[in-house]
Amino acid sequence: MSTAISDFSPVIAVDRRTNKPLHTQVYEAFRAAILGRNLRPGQKVPSSRSLASELNISRIPVLTAYSQLIAEGYFETRTGAGTFVSSSLPDQWISVPQQHAAVPTGLRSGRRLISRRLAALPEFRGRPWQNKWGPFVVGQVAFEHFPVEAWSRLINRHVRNARVNSFHYGEPMGSHALRSTIADYLRTARAVNCDASQIMIVSGSQQALELCACALLDPGDHVWLEEPGYAAGRSAFALAGCRLVPVPVDAEGLDVSAGTELSRKARAVFVTPSHQFPLGVTMSASRRLQLLEWAQRSGAWIIEDDYDSEYRYESMPIASLQGLHRHSRVIYIGTFSTPLFPSLRLGYLVIPPDLVGRFATVRHSMDLCAPNLYQSVLTDFIAEGHFARHIRRMRVVYSERRNALAEAIRSVFHSSVEVLGAQAGMHLVITLPRRVRDLSVCERASLVDLWLWPLSTCYVGSASRQGLVLGFGSTTARQMTNAVQKLRDVVQDR
Repeated sequence: MSTAISDFSPVIAVDRRTNKPLHTQVYEAFRAAILGRNLRPGQKVPSSRSLASELNISRIPVLTAYSQLIAEGYFETRTGAGTFVSSSLPDQWISVPQQHAAVPTGLRSGRRLISRRLAALPEFRGRPWQNKWGPFVVGQVAFEHFPVEAWSRLINRHVRNARVNSFHYGEPMGSHALRSTIADYLRTARAVNCDASQIMIVSGSQQALELCACALLDPGDHVWLEEPGYAAGRSAFALAGCRLVPVPVDAEGLDVSAGTELSRKARAVFVTPSHQFPLGVTMSASRRLQLLEWAQRSGAWIIEDDYDSEYRYESMPIASLQGLHRHSRVIYIGTFSTPLFPSLRLGYLVIPPDLVGRFATVRHSMDLCAPNLYQSVLTDFIAEGHFARHIRRMRVVYSERRNALAEAIRSVFHSSVEVLGAQAGMHLVITLPRRVRDLSVCERASLVDLWLWPLSTCYVGSASRQGLVLGFGSTTARQMTNAVQKLRDVVQDR
């Protein structure tokens, strides 16, 4: 490069009217000039003193900017010669579009490969019925009935009395105090055969499924899934490279005979036997025994998500599938998102004793441990009786809301829709009349602030039913009739 060219200063402008610091403006201007090929590898840049003089600013921000550019490898210094654009920058890469703009057509940016497993899944895009607040949202709870005062008092207690070890990493299995408390609860309320050593605290049922897939399954293994079923559960096994085998669900739950015909030697099955999502059926005793017998005979694992088990309205809670099996082939999943609140992000696994070490290895490799503070708070929340009182109170609240929704559907829709799965949980399903598409209904409903979950999205294959999954946890009984009338208007507006 000629001396004449190197003597010129690059065009660097600063704006004193902006809140952006001067050193950041200088740094960004040089970086943009390098990435845009206005400055090339090996080209000399002005000294900090001369550039400061030219810009009429202090030398300090220029020195700060130069130090950052040197640290990041854009500049290099040569003793006795000055400062230069780094000669080690590969020339073919110095054309990166600025501000994360779209790559221009024709720019050779190289292949941008992702895993085949991820490519097989649809790209995540928020749908109108997800993460909203209002009538019929699935997974929302009655926040106004949560004992905020008791919860806040426990948080304050643990923050004020925090010990040094509470700021450090925890154990991969979770807090022993919380695991012991959960084990006591599960033995009493859910008839689960376990002790504290088998409990692992996780960030929710989704992480529990990912742990199961990683610990138990290999790419290509067949996994039975309920059809229709929990879409996020499908994703967890698909990302592990498993072959998904949709097994039909009828009035007794997952059809074990159909599953055997579809894939006799499947490696695992994922079920929600207490309150199947989304149809709401409870797996019958005969089906439970068939499933356990198949798993024992074929050497398969049963992954039981005890979804919505706390809330039954016409009978006592159903005992867990795990508690029926003597050969430790069931991995049990539970969460506090439904009985407490979703953002808590605490759940648990009950792991067969011989697999505890293997699961701990996976957990340690995944995210090390669960947060300490909420584990401690939840331990006291359960031990002091707040959790049990809250569950009893919410059974009454949700029963009232369930009854109001079912009655409103009967009075508004009459016999034009069928109600499914209203005996338990925090949602029910209505089937739609012929030629009415649930996705279209859900899109239109979002325009009037109704947040419906289309039943068809819960199928792996072609949907055999068109329907709507209606959550009732966050809608008061008084609001139900008006909400259902709005829903009728949307359904009839074809």
